[in-house]
Amino acid sequence: MDAFEYKDKTLFCERIKIEDIISKVGTPAYIYSKNAILARYHELKAAFREVDTLICFSVKSNSNLSICKVLAEAGAGFDVVSGGELYRAMKAGGDPSKIVFAGVGKTDKEIRYALKNDIFMFNVESLAELEHINKLAEEAGKLPKVALRINPDIDAKTHAKTTTGKKENKFGIDFTEAEGLIKQSARYSSIDLCGLHVHLGSPVYTVEPYVSAFRKIIKLIQKCRDTGLSIEYMNIGGGYCISYTGEEVIRPKDYAVKILPLVKEMQCNIIMEPGRFITGNSGVLITRVTYTKETLHGKKFIICDAAMNDLIRPALYDAFHRIWPVNPGIKMPKAEDPHKSMIKKGMELVDIVGPVCESSDVFAAKRALPKVSEGDLLAIFSAGAYGFSMSSQYNSRPRPCEVLVDGDQYRIIRKRETYGDLIKGEIFT
Repeated sequence: MDAFEYKDKTLFCERIKIEDIISKVGTPAYIYSKNAILARYHELKAAFREVDTLICFSVKSNSNLSICKVLAEAGAGFDVVSGGELYRAMKAGGDPSKIVFAGVGKTDKEIRYALKNDIFMFNVESLAELEHINKLAEEAGKLPKVALRINPDIDAKTHAKTTTGKKENKFGIDFTEAEGLIKQSARYSSIDLCGLHVHLGSPVYTVEPYVSAFRKIIKLIQKCRDTGLSIEYMNIGGGYCISYTGEEVIRPKDYAVKILPLVKEMQCNIIMEPGRFITGNSGVLITRVTYTKETLHGKKFIICDAAMNDLIRPALYDAFHRIWPVNPGIKMPKAEDPHKSMIKKGMELVDIVGPVCESSDVFAAKRALPKVSEGDLLAIFSAGAYGFSMSSQYNSRPRPCEVLVDGDQYRIIRKRETYGDLIKGEIFT
């Protein structure tokens, strides 16, 4: 997280002190680095520059209009999974001819909306969906591009709730069914079946699952071509890992070294759909300590003004996020073991929790942290992906503001919600 750095014993985002931003916008607050977002996007482009690649940012990871606008202006396309995400992507300046629409449950209303806006491609996940798109396209007088999403039955060795490429997952079509659809493709005269799609889940920390999946896909592409069906596009998904612990992890160039020979063999134009890699380590959630509490049993709690409704990943996935004071008296360790906290002088073992009335409202349990007091600021790192986009108003808690930093300037890109926002749209009778 090179955009977030401790200098003179305080945390900066790019060239601005975090505490200076918080003094104006309050807490909780999501803070993003524009230049970190762009750096990660260009790192991906550089890694795969040997092949014709369209990078479609995964809107579900961070759907803020300003974040999407930054990427659209850099040339990115967008991967959407709902009509609302399609609306957001276009509102942010996204070019519909660079938008792919994925997801297992597209409604007819969403399909019509996408057809009306001439999006680049649908990723189709079932026979039923293919038939709906074909029918609706015929009614609209359109000929949309379609890619079949293949479920390769590959274990990507990620969390059970974020793996998407195993046979028991709801995503994609198995090889046998795909081959049957390909042989019958002439039946679907109102679609252009010209692509395949594979996404294994996220985060994927090694290249091997991709290699295994793509070797299977190469055989399927050849079968398609043997039947006279031209496969022009291969969507190789996303899921590239980031470091949540401070440990070194593989980079896009490391994926590319082993993936590029395979995609060249496919002889297709490539589509990618990264999300976490671009925004995950480009954002933090800043929260203020409301209370400290110690039980008679000696258990210590740090109670913050952020909660699981603001960042649900720890409660939902048992996800590990590094947490450290904005103004610490102790240097943050270079890397942390998510299974064991190392206590050093001036530190204590604490649970860092929020105020939501659920026992699962815990950001970190038995975590070594410098001693903090009421009013101190804590930074929850690696919160730029699947943070605000998964937030809610549970316990009738207004959602936090979002801030975008660019060098020595910052601006609010989402206002903090008010109590009035909580009941907006409700009808009182």
